[in-house]
Amino acid sequence: MPKYTVPDFAAMQGKQKIVMLTAYDYAGAVMAETAGVDVILVGDSLGMVVLGYESTVFVTMQDMIHHTRAVKRGAKETFVVVDLPFGTFQTGLTDALRNAVHLIRETGADAVKIEGGEEVTEIIRHLSRSGIPVVAHVGLTPQTAVNLGGFKVQGKTVQDAQQIMQDAQAVADAGAFMVVLEAIPAPLAQRITERLKVPTIGIGAGPHTDGQVLVYHDLLGLFDRFTPKFVKQYAQMAKLGTEAIQNYVTEVKAGVFPAPEHSFSMKEEVLSRLY
Repeated sequence: MPKYTVPDFAAMQGKQKIVMLTAYDYAGAVMAETAGVDVILVGDSLGMVVLGYESTVFVTMQDMIHHTRAVKRGAKETFVVVDLPFGTFQTGLTDALRNAVHLIRETGADAVKIEGGEEVTEIIRHLSRSGIPVVAHVGLTPQTAVNLGGFKVQGKTVQDAQQIMQDAQAVADAGAFMVVLEAIPAPLAQRITERLKVPTIGIGAGPHTDGQVLVYHDLLGLFDRFTPKFVKQYAQMAKLGTEAIQNYVTEVKAGVFPAPEHSFSMKEEVLSRLY
């Protein structure tokens, strides 16, 4: 199947669900592409699920470049979006464009993602006009979660819901070709999806968005710190992996592994010459 493009996603709106998944390395990217994922997001969530940070704000540009390169090597036929990390676009249009260009040039990613609402519209407009496809992200924005009261549902009050609606409309009007809606009530996400002329991608936003995204480690049960309410774990890989490693430890200590079938032999005549 040919790789999707920005116009393809626009054509899918309201007709075909878009499947997005995060991935952070070659192996994960290969699995995502083989499974038929439409979009891979190299999210700055890697800071928490891969690097062990307490939040995403510690992720650097070099972190994103390193991991996105690995993903691109594993998913050559999948549309790849990469997060602009905290501090790389908030300091002005010039810095935002310079960092976005650097990220695209160094990784070969197809688009960048920016967190924020009305306050980042000029940045989105500037990048879009400069030829860089932008995915927007509103609702719960992890980079600024401390200002939102932590990692919790947004848009529960009339005022907050109206602000998220305004944010979503503003970023779409500014040129974002796709908008991620995170951790907001399903009815609010449905109303936003009905109003926007670009596809919405939900994560904890109910079933009425144009697509869904989950974090790779959440979906596979690999992240042990917490599991958000909106996550469905399709496997318990951490449990399976721990059990496998325990079996390895047991067999090595018992002298069972490696067995003859895991070892290499050599000719007796060669061995005899060593003595």
